[in-house]
Amino acid sequence: MNILFVASECAPFIKTGGLADVIGAVPKALKPLGGNVRILLPAYPALSGEVAKGTEVAAFDDLHGGPARVMAVTARGLDLLLLDAPHLFDRPGNIYLDHAGGDWHDNHLRFGALSFVGAQIALGLIPDWQPDLVNAHDWQAGLVPAYLHAAGSQVPTVMTIHNIAFQGIYDPDHLDGLNLPRDMFTVDKGEYYGRFSFLKAGLMLATKITTVSPTYAHELMSPEFGMGLDGVMRARRADLSGIINGIDLDVWDPETDDTIPQVFTAKTLTKKAKNKAALEERFNLDPSDSPIFCIISRLTTQKGLDLLLDRLPNIVNQGARLAILGTGDKGMEHGFADAANRYTGKVGTIIGYDEQLSHLMQAGSDAILIPSRFEPCGLTQLYGLRYGTIPVVARTGGLADTIIDANLAAIDADVATGIQFHPVTAIGLEQAVARTMALYQQPKVWAAMQRRAMRQPVGWDASAAAYLALFQSLTD
Repeated sequence: MNILFVASECAPFIKTGGLADVIGAVPKALKPLGGNVRILLPAYPALSGEVAKGTEVAAFDDLHGGPARVMAVTARGLDLLLLDAPHLFDRPGNIYLDHAGGDWHDNHLRFGALSFVGAQIALGLIPDWQPDLVNAHDWQAGLVPAYLHAAGSQVPTVMTIHNIAFQGIYDPDHLDGLNLPRDMFTVDKGEYYGRFSFLKAGLMLATKITTVSPTYAHELMSPEFGMGLDGVMRARRADLSGIINGIDLDVWDPETDDTIPQVFTAKTLTKKAKNKAALEERFNLDPSDSPIFCIISRLTTQKGLDLLLDRLPNIVNQGARLAILGTGDKGMEHGFADAANRYTGKVGTIIGYDEQLSHLMQAGSDAILIPSRFEPCGLTQLYGLRYGTIPVVARTGGLADTIIDANLAAIDADVATGIQFHPVTAIGLEQAVARTMALYQQPKVWAAMQRRAMRQPVGWDASAAAYLALFQSLTD
């Protein structure tokens, strides 16, 4: 089966979040099952080297304001179709945001072009390869089903929601510049409270919809989590599936990870101590027997990190130490930087993102803290499981689906893998940390939970099979 993925980022080439990890991993997992995936991706500056090695398979004289071409290249085991449109994608900094931190003024054109080219490939743009199905990811690819619908195409499409909070909303006047018919601006297509939404258009016009965990699929149909699109999700309930994300087990493996000081297994957990010592040094934490909680996250209210700031004095007073890596809301950045100065040796903060450092944090920490108000799936808790770093999570979305709470019954049944808390409040978070601290003081119980966590199936095998089954149901 030939499958086209259309996405705005892909690890290891360009990454701002979990979307990139998924796009980089699923094609590899589908390949042995018979899924021949090509990924259409913007040719950002970080991909210039791959563009230079590629073969031109299509060209446009004028794609939303300038010439463009599609370059085919195989890199890191992935078959890429790179949309080389310098007037749209050759710019420094963040792929979505300008230097002032706002959206690029022409994001509608940039990702409208990505969607348009994806639709053209589905219609046969590339002479020797045509997909049987297109999987569009998030709002940046949301117009693929719209362009195909406008062309009267019967090529099946799957719209995957990685985070419904980002919807690609613009003034309807932009439709003309996107070469979409005005009848796309209707309530049964892309009209969204008087504006036009890329994501809504995709959700209304795709053949099927998936999202990244079963619980999040249910949550999306509620006003609390649907972000204004809950009615759309309820209307398309029969076409909605929740398929849990996995992780790349070749990249995230404590037994072979060459980015950490000491590799280890579930049978050699005591070797984590060397990683913990390196983590203490990196974050200027005082060596002690108390647990280290790591936070590897965007610093936003979605991630619930304002709740952590609110209760941080009490949490430190309980004896917890914190290692924080992230970037985002400037107020939170300042708040966590200030906490590191105020609680020297107890709190360490690094503002930014460092992939290699995140491996050390997973390998050296005792627990990972994820107090998200909503979380479509989450990957950091899966990395935590893999490295025996106990996830302490809000009971929402994929966090609820992947972590088994260490209540008394679960401990007695030998199934607990982490700590869940609800409601998602500052007090709830503080109590969850207290529960974790109490479990940490029981070395046999804690070590058993670590070993159990490390045995959890967190790879892509089952989920890739579920994706392929869905794809086959649309192409048989």
